[in-house]
Amino acid sequence: MRGYGKATPYLFLAPYLLLFGLFVIGPALFGFWMSLHDWDFQLPGKPFTGLQNYKDLFDPLSTTSEPFWHGMRATAIFTVASVPFLVVLPLGLAVLLNRQFPGRTFFRAVYFAPYVLGVAVVGLMFRYILDTSFGVLNAGLRLLGRDSDIGWTTSMPWAWIALVGMTVWWTVGFNAVIYLAGLQDIPAEQYEAAQLDGAGAWQRFLNVTMPGLKPVFVFVVTMTVLASANMFGQSVLVTQGGPGDSTRTALMVIADTGLSQFRMGQATAMSYVLALCLAVVSLVNFVLLRERK
Repeated sequence: MRGYGKATPYLFLAPYLLLFGLFVIGPALFGFWMSLHDWDFQLPGKPFTGLQNYKDLFDPLSTTSEPFWHGMRATAIFTVASVPFLVVLPLGLAVLLNRQFPGRTFFRAVYFAPYVLGVAVVGLMFRYILDTSFGVLNAGLRLLGRDSDIGWTTSMPWAWIALVGMTVWWTVGFNAVIYLAGLQDIPAEQYEAAQLDGAGAWQRFLNVTMPGLKPVFVFVVTMTVLASANMFGQSVLVTQGGPGDSTRTALMVIADTGLSQFRMGQATAMSYVLALCLAVVSLVNFVLLRERK
């Protein structure tokens, strides 16, 4: 590659840029183009409507406005309920797994193992665990003396508790591994110096661990918010969006509008509004966490 000079790095990047443009940039631009049309797979004509699909989302009288914002509300509820657990619990788990004790590697693998399962496997497994009539969880509660069964998938707020609980069990190991990698980058000398200065375990955590984990913490919070806001499979497989439409998230509304009702123009407009909201939330989160001392 000596003869290519300044073009060498771009030649190495070319295969990735080609795939990125073909499978990310290209579909994104085409999706935005679709959102500017009344795009129905069942009809031959796809008339240009400009920003009408976006305007309909903010029109209370539109048929697409209420379902979409109801889905956004459900998405916000799940995100607010799940993110604190998926940020705090993995941090505590990583701190424990970073210590020296027998079987440490085994426990690291055990906590990470659920994350390698697909959402279909996890969803079907918890659907049987949480079933009101013959689920393992209600059976265990009956053995403990509970008289009535809990409708984990058919009543509120139990449906949200079930979805948050299964998601935390499924993904807590991934964030723990990210934290663990960050903990191992903190020099041991800092802990030794703090201990010599008389700092206790909690003081070492606040003044050594947390500052050292700040970049990792920002990454974990941002990615967890994005992942939680894109929750889809758990609700589809476990609660089917119920009871009623209580757990019908924005992605479920988008999928139903585009793939079941064949209104792809409206569905792509919804997806871009959702993407814009997530971009704003991520930017605010990044700025606040980066500036916090």
